[in-house]
Amino acid sequence: MEPNFGLTGVLTQKVPNRYAPRQPIVELISSYTRYTIDTTPPRKRDLGIVPLINNLGFSNWRLHHSGLTGLRGEEIQILKYNLWLVIFVALGTISTAYGLAVIGSTVGQPNFYTYFNLATAGQPGYDHTTNIIGALNGVNSAGAIAGCIFQAWSADYYGRKRTMQIGCFILIIGGALCAGAADIAMFLVGRFVAGIGAGILACVVPIYQAEVSTPETRGAMVCVTGIMYAFGYSLAGWVGYGCYYMKASDPSAQFSWRFPLAFQIFFPIVVLAGSKLIPYSPRWLLSKGRRQEALDIVKRLHKSPADPEDTKARQEFWLMEKQYEMDAQMSFGHFELFKTPANRKRALMACVLMWGDQFLGIFVMTNYGVLIYASLGLSGSIPLLLNACWTTLTIIGNTWTALFIDRFGRRKFMLIGSAGCITALICLCALTASFLNTTNKAGLNAAVFFVWFYIFWWCFFIDATQYVYVSEIFPNHLRPYGVALGLSAFYLASEVTLVGAPVALNKIGWKFYLVLIIPSAFYWVIMFFMFPETKGRTLEEIGDVFGDNLHVASHWYNASPEEKARMAEQALIETEGGIVREKGYRGAAANGAADVEVPQEKIGAVQAENATVPRV
Repeated sequence: MEPNFGLTGVLTQKVPNRYAPRQPIVELISSYTRYTIDTTPPRKRDLGIVPLINNLGFSNWRLHHSGLTGLRGEEIQILKYNLWLVIFVALGTISTAYGLAVIGSTVGQPNFYTYFNLATAGQPGYDHTTNIIGALNGVNSAGAIAGCIFQAWSADYYGRKRTMQIGCFILIIGGALCAGAADIAMFLVGRFVAGIGAGILACVVPIYQAEVSTPETRGAMVCVTGIMYAFGYSLAGWVGYGCYYMKASDPSAQFSWRFPLAFQIFFPIVVLAGSKLIPYSPRWLLSKGRRQEALDIVKRLHKSPADPEDTKARQEFWLMEKQYEMDAQMSFGHFELFKTPANRKRALMACVLMWGDQFLGIFVMTNYGVLIYASLGLSGSIPLLLNACWTTLTIIGNTWTALFIDRFGRRKFMLIGSAGCITALICLCALTASFLNTTNKAGLNAAVFFVWFYIFWWCFFIDATQYVYVSEIFPNHLRPYGVALGLSAFYLASEVTLVGAPVALNKIGWKFYLVLIIPSAFYWVIMFFMFPETKGRTLEEIGDVFGDNLHVASHWYNASPEEKARMAEQALIETEGGIVREKGYRGAAANGAADVEVPQEKIGAVQAENATVPRV
């Protein structure tokens, strides 16, 4: 049995006797969180809450050189500054999710139907109502696609930070239009504008998070987006439930659906107000030639008392810079994303991933959960209450993903979660076909159970993982375009499912689930054979997985220990004193020599560690 490591004080630490004694896996200290990785050689691969990576090889020498422990005892540090930065920018995605889900509670408010003269379920004219509900979701997804496309250009031209500010501003305008809608036409315009802002934030936030995180913790950091999405869904459910008890005929009953729509502007206002304090992405700064600013930001992101010379930051910056020097040799046409086999594979994977996840049915469940519960015989406030509790569970699931995605990997999570969701849909389809419009309470309750069974697999394995994966598979210079392509497929699939779902559920009932089940089965097979694992690799290193011709990782892996030691030393020399040097600068240690001469004892240390330390 392998050890199951958890957060000290939060999760239990299960340690078999053969591994004792061990130190706590996580220790909170002053200004940063220290992940202490086990130093005892395991019989199989050691799995901690974050994996032992540092596969760049020079990290062995680097840690030895800086006085820290070696590869098997490395202390992976997360600065509180880094963590709170990731959390702060993710606040914008709360409104992205909230705006998508708020329609799910809006259609449960009696006054919504009264104000817009819409028929309720069972009344003549309900077909028109389902068309309107589908349109409200459809224009929002259409706006999100437009936002994704705009972000692809803006994130590269204006930067990730400025693009986030633009997205927040647009989302505020859209939310205000929705809340003040005097008629359906104004409501539709507001939903479209809000969708543009939501699409921008949905793309740029995980990009930014990935680019300011370390390889060891990137999975957990980008999972914060998934957690905030879950919080947004949950918030929409509970706000809608709290507003339900206003009578439809009450003079102020419009508050029951206008306030939830207006509340979506709160978090973008917070992010917009505080965005001046967040740094630019260091990788974007490098792409614009602002090298010293990039180094200063990387140093701050990695600053810790254990590394006063900023050794880790300087070496990571050096690796980033060399990758961008290689990227500069590539062409930058509009169709660069489709010119090489590696990039075409990435583009196809991004589309398949985000389209396939939507056809697992999550937005149908989230946005029309109230209608699904009503069709299963539940009435009054119960559908709203169940929907609110259902979305609250997603917060727990996404948090669990953040804790363990860097341990188990992205691919495994997505395969397990997709299989679970497909199983739940099959059971829900069978039960709905058998017991819909009957008085068999046991059968209907079983159908409700599988709605909950579905969300377990989604939120614990897929929700946050998809944003991590799509944001890290693309090379630096194509990341905004690649993520935009993937998220466009995401919203296009939601356009198809959300527009069709209310009409289909009303017209063909249980057969609609087959529209989700059959494509999802093909999606699982494609993912199994096509999607590689990316955990524990730097963003620059992932290019090696896809067979890129120009990437730093391949040069590093193919180098000898002596060459690795030379490159590691050069990384420190070029950033000596925390200042970016001009190319060809040799530093004081070089004494004017034409090449950097690395002391033999340092080379020997690298060779010794490479020979004795098992790779992970």
